[in-house]
Amino acid sequence: MPGRLEVDMQLEGALGEDAARRFADSWLPAWTGNRPEVLAGFYAPDAFYLDPAVPRGLQGREALLGYFRKLLARYPDWVWTQRSSIPMAGGFVNLWHARVPTRGKLLELDGVCLVQLEGGLIRRNEVYFDRTGLL
Repeated sequence: MPGRLEVDMQLEGALGEDAARRFADSWLPAWTGNRPEVLAGFYAPDAFYLDPAVPRGLQGREALLGYFRKLLARYPDWVWTQRSSIPMAGGFVNLWHARVPTRGKLLELDGVCLVQLEGGLIRRNEVYFDRTGLL
């Protein structure tokens, strides 16, 4: 299954910076190019996801897939990169940068997300950033 992380995890899933970088290097490109099925493949069947547009969150890969279809169709050319990471229980805190082409301008956004993994897939992903520029 795409997205499955093949690394040894310590402290019940706390990922060091190298392992987090390897995961982000495969996961973050799936946010670009309007390929929602590929992106959803990184998430566990019962995954929980939230971001500023869905502050109560979404539960389950099918709900995420519906959301990702709309989101990636609206922003097919955005590009996400990892700036750094911090290990946490069950995964890592991802400090990221996004370049978002929109309405004739390029937005540069920085944010953070919590990524908890189980069985090599994301079981919880909470994304935080100021989305004022997107509104």
